[in-house]
Amino acid sequence: MGKTNHPSKVINDVAIVTALSLLGDSMLYVALPLYWEQAGLDSIWQVGILLSINRFIRLPANPFVGWIYKRISLKTGLLTAIIIGSITTLGYGLFNGFAAWIILRSLWGIVWSFFRIGGLTSVAYYAEESHRGKAMGTYNGLYRLGSLFGMLLGGIFIPVIGLDAVSIIFGLSTLAGIPIILYTLKGNGAGSKTEHTTDKPKTYSASRFVKNRILFICTTGFFITMLFQGVLTSTLSSVIEYHYGEFISLFHIVLSVALLSGILQSIRWIWEPFLGRTVGILSDGPKGRLPFFILSLFLTGLVFGMISFDGTIGLWIITTLLVMAGATVLTTLTDAIAMDISRSGNTVSFLTLYTIIQDIGAAAGPFIGYMIIELKSGYAYLYWGGSGLFFLLAFLWLLIHLSEKKQQLGRVKNEFNYH
Repeated sequence: MGKTNHPSKVINDVAIVTALSLLGDSMLYVALPLYWEQAGLDSIWQVGILLSINRFIRLPANPFVGWIYKRISLKTGLLTAIIIGSITTLGYGLFNGFAAWIILRSLWGIVWSFFRIGGLTSVAYYAEESHRGKAMGTYNGLYRLGSLFGMLLGGIFIPVIGLDAVSIIFGLSTLAGIPIILYTLKGNGAGSKTEHTTDKPKTYSASRFVKNRILFICTTGFFITMLFQGVLTSTLSSVIEYHYGEFISLFHIVLSVALLSGILQSIRWIWEPFLGRTVGILSDGPKGRLPFFILSLFLTGLVFGMISFDGTIGLWIITTLLVMAGATVLTTLTDAIAMDISRSGNTVSFLTLYTIIQDIGAAAGPFIGYMIIELKSGYAYLYWGGSGLFFLLAFLWLLIHLSEKKQQLGRVKNEFNYH
């Protein structure tokens, strides 16, 4: 069995490789709505299809990719993702037309399934049990820098050198991940961990509270992605326009709705590596993740509904940034709890299921959001309804936490009586 680097370095390197591959995908969310003609598209409606089809492709792709990961090494899976991901990004610069781009975006959906399941598996296997939250926060924060730099660099350089040139540069940059993975996951043994990522079953692996956690973390993962990646991301521009009009004056600077929405959502990626890591470290502490998680669900619920208010623009921006911070905290903690659970069973199978459910939530969010905002007072229903879901999740996790505490006290009492 070949040697690998330090576990934390493995996780960091997998995150960096993922970030490099995200450059091209994230760049499109800035570029295509403005430069769709450079891609050889005929109409703006084709942009919407191209930016969303990869999400729908991931739904059937996830179980297929999970099945593959049980039969190949982690290294092989990630190398496959890097190569195909590079081809898709290069393709944005080499091919024009809606049909070609449908194929490229569909391929990217499959590539992201490889990265997502492979990345979660690397955290589940390589992270030390006492530092799993820290590892999850660091991983999420690092790979999302790819989205930040993809949008930022794309927005700067596409008007100067064009969409084709930027796509080719990003596609070649993705290939830098190959030597990183080859060095990080040295030898065949380092890459074959996906076949044997399960610890020996713990004494409580078949107990009721583990089964409850599996059910609740999947349910929570669905609603977290539905509300943040689905509802908030897709409707934020619409909320701003509804409350403040198409253009907003901020510090004597006039901003468009699209620009303000983009800035607000990009700010999250700036603090993500630091806040996510800090949250992970705190959740690794002696009190565990659940008290912190329950409190975060409750506090996020308090501010989520306030997005539907039409107060001063400054207060509204502060509220929205607090919600974005809540998204970082809850995503980190949800993923960390999922990592804990995955170690008590078949890691790849569970993480595949968890990923599928998250993608369904992300896909359902825009549909549900735009259906509700068509109603009278639709924005209030949508965002305060989201607050209600956060409160409900907080209550259910509190019951889980109290139940586990009761079981633990019962076991301690029985052991004391026995001795």
